[in-house]
Amino acid sequence: MRCRMRMYRCSSLLLFGALLFLIPSHGAQAQITDTLPVFDYSKPKDYEIGGITVTGAKYSDETALKSIAGFRVGDKIRIPGGDIPRAMKALWNLRLFTDIQILQEKTLGDIVFLEIVVQERPRYTKHSFRGVKKSTHDDLNEEVNKYLVKGGIVTENAKVNASTAIADYFRKKGYLDAQVNVLEIADSSRVHSVRLVFDVDQGDRIKIQDITFSGNDNAKDRKLRKLLDDTKRKSRLFASSKFIRTDYEEDKKSLITYYNTIGFRDAAIASDSIWREPDGDLRIHINVDEGNRYYFRNISWKGNSIYESDFLSEVLGIAKGEVYNQELLETRLRFSQDGRDISTLYMDNGYLFFQVDPIEVAVAEDSIDLEIRIFEGPQATIDKVVIKGNDRTHEHVIRRELRTLPGEKFSRSDIIRSQREIINLGYFNPESLGINTPINPQRGTVDIEYTVEEKPSDQLELSAGWGGAGRGVIGTLGVSFNNFSVRNIFNKEAWSPLPQGDGQRLSLRAQTNGRFFQSYNISFTEPWLGGKKPNSFTVGGFYTILTNGLDREDSGFGSFTIGGTSLSLGTRLKWPDDNFISTTALNLQTLSLDNWLSGVFRTDNGEVVTEGKFYNFSITQSITRSSINNPLFPQEGSRFTLSAQLTIPYSLFNNKDYSGLDAQERFRWLEYHKWRFTAEWYTTLVGKLTLKTEAKIGMIGAYNNNVGVSPFERFQLGGDGLNNVQFGQFNGTDIVSMRGYEISDLEANFIDGRTVATPIFDKFTAELRYPLSLNPNSTIYVLAFAQGGNAWQSFRDFNPFDIKRSAGIGLRVFLPMFGVLGFDYGLGFDKNAPETGSIFSRYGDFNIILGFEPE
Repeated sequence: MRCRMRMYRCSSLLLFGALLFLIPSHGAQAQITDTLPVFDYSKPKDYEIGGITVTGAKYSDETALKSIAGFRVGDKIRIPGGDIPRAMKALWNLRLFTDIQILQEKTLGDIVFLEIVVQERPRYTKHSFRGVKKSTHDDLNEEVNKYLVKGGIVTENAKVNASTAIADYFRKKGYLDAQVNVLEIADSSRVHSVRLVFDVDQGDRIKIQDITFSGNDNAKDRKLRKLLDDTKRKSRLFASSKFIRTDYEEDKKSLITYYNTIGFRDAAIASDSIWREPDGDLRIHINVDEGNRYYFRNISWKGNSIYESDFLSEVLGIAKGEVYNQELLETRLRFSQDGRDISTLYMDNGYLFFQVDPIEVAVAEDSIDLEIRIFEGPQATIDKVVIKGNDRTHEHVIRRELRTLPGEKFSRSDIIRSQREIINLGYFNPESLGINTPINPQRGTVDIEYTVEEKPSDQLELSAGWGGAGRGVIGTLGVSFNNFSVRNIFNKEAWSPLPQGDGQRLSLRAQTNGRFFQSYNISFTEPWLGGKKPNSFTVGGFYTILTNGLDREDSGFGSFTIGGTSLSLGTRLKWPDDNFISTTALNLQTLSLDNWLSGVFRTDNGEVVTEGKFYNFSITQSITRSSINNPLFPQEGSRFTLSAQLTIPYSLFNNKDYSGLDAQERFRWLEYHKWRFTAEWYTTLVGKLTLKTEAKIGMIGAYNNNVGVSPFERFQLGGDGLNNVQFGQFNGTDIVSMRGYEISDLEANFIDGRTVATPIFDKFTAELRYPLSLNPNSTIYVLAFAQGGNAWQSFRDFNPFDIKRSAGIGLRVFLPMFGVLGFDYGLGFDKNAPETGSIFSRYGDFNIILGFEPE
């Protein structure tokens, strides 16, 4: 007969004695052996464990279970006693079993043989969701997989944790009443396995009906609500209203931070209340204890020997009597975006170990005295400059852009500038650029480590566009190798798949649609000519031909051909600062017109140039200052460019009488002076939301009034700015985009039923940009713009306030292999629109961007 000792999950330790059997051996005791013999609790007995077996442990280690139970062969065990209950509790604590039994198999005198019988919990195979959209499954899977592993044991804790994570996911989206039930269903495909079904009832999104305040005598409710960035009322237009506890707690800190900036140093949230309305919406009330408003009084300095106290006070820029602003104080002491702070002053002079600590030495009524204590420390010298992660770009390409050099004094501004220059190379992921500065206090040195992550920088342009009625599809094929290496062309080991790593740029591009249009160009740029100074050298050439589509043997055949080459040399200037670049270019072009009746090339007196061969030799001088922080998606900085393109004033030297010559003779050798100015500013407004403002103006003039303004090299404002082939022009003019307007929508561009170029234009843009992805492999942002501009046929008609207005939205996607892709949709408010149709069909204009951002 087997004697049983058993404990169930809900039993406790009291059942053991009732389930232990004692085998009687004499007289009257034998009469109850066939009923239910039990151990006498008043007479416990010690046994020696003679053997232990484990039954039912398919996935669990039997040896481990014996060890956890505390049983070993040869050990003494008292029955009844505390050994069995302790073993049961230890096994239950594993949470691996739904049932546990400890059985007495047999006894031989004082030797007992035990059997541990377990019923394991089922194994998890898969899960599914019910009651939620498929679009949320990927996110929910991430939450569930934190707690459940395929093939693992399904415990109550795991189910509860997974359910809670799913509910929290929806609560973070404003579904505060989200409920999750877990269904455990046997999986017939595997033995002793289950699949889980998470039945989700997310409920309605709970919105915030109102947020009210009390105690805010010095700040309006509207201002305080605005400071709650992630806790908004549902009445706000375009703002989502939801309540997330963690965001709400952070928003309350923002209220206190604001109060600290307006002098209320002791401001605090006295209390806040959150309750539900009958319709389910939330109401929030915040009670503010503003405290007293304080002002700066006396500010003194201690520990400064390098700079005088008066000079430090001037840099600090806080005067006696100003409202106490803790945020401003910290900014001026430690780090200011414009570099106006005490820490930058010291650290740019090598004092890496510098420390500053403002101490309030007196608080009298509404005034605070500060003693700013400085530890200057020794100057630190740069020891090693280490570059890591550049597996394609050669180290010298990065190192030549750095402002931090071994042996020089440490400078925080130089590190920031070096970071910007590395990003502007365009070869590395700006999001993962790391800078580490391990210091050696004993030697007074610091190492600077730059860790970069290479990204694709070459571009492939393969596109097709419609060239207008009768012209068909225009195909484009172009490649730009932006990190090319000429010196490794004959080194087979360097081809991967092309020689790269020296920072040179090689660009090839071809466009054609057969008979009507062909264009080819090539350019090469060496950014560091000679390798020692940042002097860039560029050489390029192009050839373009447009025809009217007729056969060359046809008497009506017409064509326009332009070919040219250019050489340019760019130099980084040191004055006024090293953000300036000067570029000088020599340009030589030949233009040939044969029965070209497009009408685009028109002189000031209305004469249309249709025949002739013209030569355009010019020098272009440009000055550019750029401080933008990221070429793909600038969020800070500015860029200004002023350029002058000048030809030789031939008419002032040859003593010709130009008044009687036709256009073909007057402009055989083009003469003009052409000026362009572009200004761009980038400002981060909130988070990643960026404002771009831009102004452009261009004009071309004549040296000699008898010659007049050249019909070539003028401007054409309007359209998408890419090619405008549908109007018969591609080169010989500067094409400038104008969203919301086609070229023909501007009066100055349209004369006698034909589009023409103009000698002067201006354009102004304000653009809000928000990035959806800053991944360098796929940079995506949306934009909303307001734009204004116009063009004029003469300088006397120029009026900078007479602009054609437009507004709209757009999208940009930057793919390293394809460049910029996107679209703009603009409404031109001031164009002559047809009287019928919707406002969008009458005033709207849709533009596609392929390969590069139009001007």
